[in-house]
Amino acid sequence: MSTGGSVAAGRPEALARPRRLVRRREEWRQVGIVGVYWGLLGSMMFLPAARNLLVFAAACYFSFLNTVVIHNHLHQGIFESKRLNLIWRAVLSFGALYPASANIPSHNLVHHHFDDDGDLDWASPKHVRFRWNLLNLLHFPNVAGPRTFAGVKRWAAWSRHPSFVRQYRLESAFAFGLTGLLLAVDFWTALLFVVVPQLYGARGILRVNLIQHDRADVGSEWNHSRNFVGRGFNWIMCNNGYHTIHHNRAGLHWSELDAAHAREVVPRMDPRLDEPSMVAYLLRTYLSNWRRPGDLELHDREPAAVTDTDANADANADADTAGRALAPRERRRAEADACALAESAA
Repeated sequence: MSTGGSVAAGRPEALARPRRLVRRREEWRQVGIVGVYWGLLGSMMFLPAARNLLVFAAACYFSFLNTVVIHNHLHQGIFESKRLNLIWRAVLSFGALYPASANIPSHNLVHHHFDDDGDLDWASPKHVRFRWNLLNLLHFPNVAGPRTFAGVKRWAAWSRHPSFVRQYRLESAFAFGLTGLLLAVDFWTALLFVVVPQLYGARGILRVNLIQHDRADVGSEWNHSRNFVGRGFNWIMCNNGYHTIHHNRAGLHWSELDAAHAREVVPRMDPRLDEPSMVAYLLRTYLSNWRRPGDLELHDREPAAVTDTDANADANADADTAGRALAPRERRRAEADACALAESAA
């Protein structure tokens, strides 16, 4: 029948793969983290039975994970829809009580440059100099936070990036507006059970800059970052323990960092920068050792020759393979900068 023929003719377009909500199925882990976090905040705000130490501690922990999601999302948006990605930034901003888009200039465009452009990273470990190392960890957000947001304002005024400024204001209005509304409903409950967890995560993610880069060599291609390689830790942290490869391949999706770390970083990096446990490292570095240790004498290693077995194992890997040399830092920075700003374009 002619009708059937016309339908058949249009069928290839109709049967085209439907557009997915998220870009990768691994992103549902991040969506779930944020959903649990909002659930914990809502429970403590509106259910008196939930106002206990266990739920409060869980909310603080998931607040930190919310900032991890901010980091990942500002490198590569979770959703296929750009509009939905921008809305999601506002959702994440409430969880951290700061505009998520601040990560673009502070992290993507400055932190990933280290000190190569002649300006000190706004969250550089060099900003704290206490001899008692625990004070450096505790005080670091008080120094890095103001420097970061002052830098963001300077960058926004200098760049005049209209989409960034508009999105930044939207996120600020949503984060502070919703928090202010909760404070108006029940001030003390919101202050203790919403604002404190929000600030815990925001301050915690700043401390990670100190933990991952202190005493490392930011001038090195492979020894600039400390990695925490526990499998359970990286599952809940969405592979944010693999920091060296993230700096060197900023465009690589977080779900691929563990394999890339083993393939590219381990053969080249000083093995002392791989830590099996963040908890053990924190106890050893900030509690057991009262004085701040000196810089490590780190040495890049030459990778072993790639065997036929290794080559076959890497055949289906991403284009960034073990045998490919890193592009110059200037080129990597330019590509990362363009990608970050493209995510904010209208």
